[in-house]
Amino acid sequence: MALPYRLIADERPKIGLIVLQADETIEADMRRMLPAGADLLVSRVPSGTAVTTDSLQQMATVLTDAARLFPQDAAFDVIGYGCTSGTAQIGVDRISSLIKSGAQAQTVTEPVSALIAACKALGLARIGIISPYIAAVSEGLRAVLASNGITVAALASFEEPEEKNVARIAPESIAAAATAFCGDHTVDALFLSCTNLRTLDLIDGLEAQTGIPILSSNQVLAWHMVTQIPHLVATFAPGRLWHCG
Repeated sequence: MALPYRLIADERPKIGLIVLQADETIEADMRRMLPAGADLLVSRVPSGTAVTTDSLQQMATVLTDAARLFPQDAAFDVIGYGCTSGTAQIGVDRISSLIKSGAQAQTVTEPVSALIAACKALGLARIGIISPYIAAVSEGLRAVLASNGITVAALASFEEPEEKNVARIAPESIAAAATAFCGDHTVDALFLSCTNLRTLDLIDGLEAQTGIPILSSNQVLAWHMVTQIPHLVATFAPGRLWHCG
């Protein structure tokens, strides 16, 4: 006997997130920040174990396929692509086009567009960057920011090529690096680059210690996605960025 049932409409805001296969950090961070009332769906894109300009570019060939793995009927308010350096290598417009070719999305964003929007919201023109990656990867981000009127006054890196190790860089090591960086350089803000770097719980303390805004890849991406959907409020909102409006 067939049991009776009825179908209900799902009217929750729908947020998509495309995560690198090697990333162990961004999903948990996003679930902490994004509003509980939003429906978060996650897909993954193949990524290399070593982070190089070539491995980052390679993701462009599979990004549409990753977007197609979302439920076919899902209509997203926003989809975020969770890779800072990959965005700098592939390009903002191309990423948006590749994702929209595979999924229904009103808006597509990623950490680079989110960082640029965050800098505008906070009135920042001169920032510092701490990255886990080799110089060739980090310099791509510097160039993209410069083309958008944001000067990277100084850049420091852990120079760790292996993605599996990036997620295991101790938070105290990141905090010590950030503190030393701000002691050595005069910048309007510091950006902790990489969605796999465990930075979220460091932001408020570092801001209190350094006196400047501290931004991170996952923080700015979550903030930018939330700003695309009216009336949403973050569950966890670290840093000045969430309160600048």
